[in-house]
Amino acid sequence: MSTLKLSLLLSLVLGITACSQFGAFEDRRREPGTEYVYVGASKPGAPALCYNPLWESDAGLLEKADALCKQNDAATKAELIRKDYFTCRLFVPSKAYYKCVAEE
Repeated sequence: MSTLKLSLLLSLVLGITACSQFGAFEDRRREPGTEYVYVGASKPGAPALCYNPLWESDAGLLEKADALCKQNDAATKAELIRKDYFTCRLFVPSKAYYKCVAEE
């Protein structure tokens, strides 16, 4: 393989990974030009997390969802509703849906 081909391949791989987020994240973003309109599956009382099941454990996801629930109401905790596969991004293809319920 020539040096030019190798450098092009390396540039392509670095470009793809540079635009990717590998860690779990909340599927919610703000609509441009608006103050409070959010798009995405996550809502204040029902967080949705995109993740990669190879890198994230269920306990780690629950901790992140708990933190999101406590941001909205300190007396709540997260409860898993369902998981979907191949509904998020390329490197984080899975999505876990939670709902915030009152702590006992």
